[in-house]
Amino acid sequence: MSIVQNEEHGHWWLLLQNESIGYWPQSIFSRMTNGAEQINWGGEIVNDEPEGHHTPTQMGSGHFPREGYGKASYFRNIQYMDDANVFKDPEKLIPQATKPSCYDVQVGQDTSSDGGTFFYFGGPGYSDICPT
Repeated sequence: MSIVQNEEHGHWWLLLQNESIGYWPQSIFSRMTNGAEQINWGGEIVNDEPEGHHTPTQMGSGHFPREGYGKASYFRNIQYMDDANVFKDPEKLIPQATKPSCYDVQVGQDTSSDGGTFFYFGGPGYSDICPT
């Protein structure tokens, strides 16, 4: 899966195995008229504490990153396209988890196979270790 900016019109296209799925018009992005300076990958939930505690909404598969492959959700082969339209591995990923007892993230680099730069993410939401 790739998201690339069309040079002619500036639209941002979603590609799956190099086939166009659709696009977001450049006009809806006020600060990305000529590319992007920052890229974020990850998951997000809404927590309005419906019953006075953290939401039971799980992120990803509902498993923590430490549970690894086969349990936790992940992104792998993470790359970005530079100004010369060449795919590059990110040099520095900064993991951020606002509630690591509820949802967490773990970054890694797989040099032994085609995993490339990756991260595991997710969690169960409300539980014994995530009460609030």
